[in-house]
Amino acid sequence: MRTLCASTLIGEFFVIGFAGLVAMKDADLSSGTVWTVCGIAMFLCVALCGVITRPGGVAFGWALQIALIASGVFVPAMYFMGVVFALLWWASVHFGRKVDEAKARFAAQAGRPDAA
Repeated sequence: MRTLCASTLIGEFFVIGFAGLVAMKDADLSSGTVWTVCGIAMFLCVALCGVITRPGGVAFGWALQIALIASGVFVPAMYFMGVVFALLWWASVHFGRKVDEAKARFAAQAGRPDAA
């Protein structure tokens, strides 16, 4: 699960950075505010890669997905990108857990003397 979720989060890191470039074109937003918010969100993406398997890591990832969708208020394309990454997040968590279960099952079978 860790690899799939981390891949999704690194993709989000880049999308948030590009969204910051788009948001800078909005005259109502100061560049300092845009890059402070984007920088914090980008940092959270990278930090979450390291704690995804800890308790609350997946829930925090969902909160990040909701924030990404909500950023569509300032950059309308982020509504679409937020939904795409929320779906990728779901798939990463869902299929990552299945892969982890399969790995554990194969490891348990390999440990048995009658596994041949």
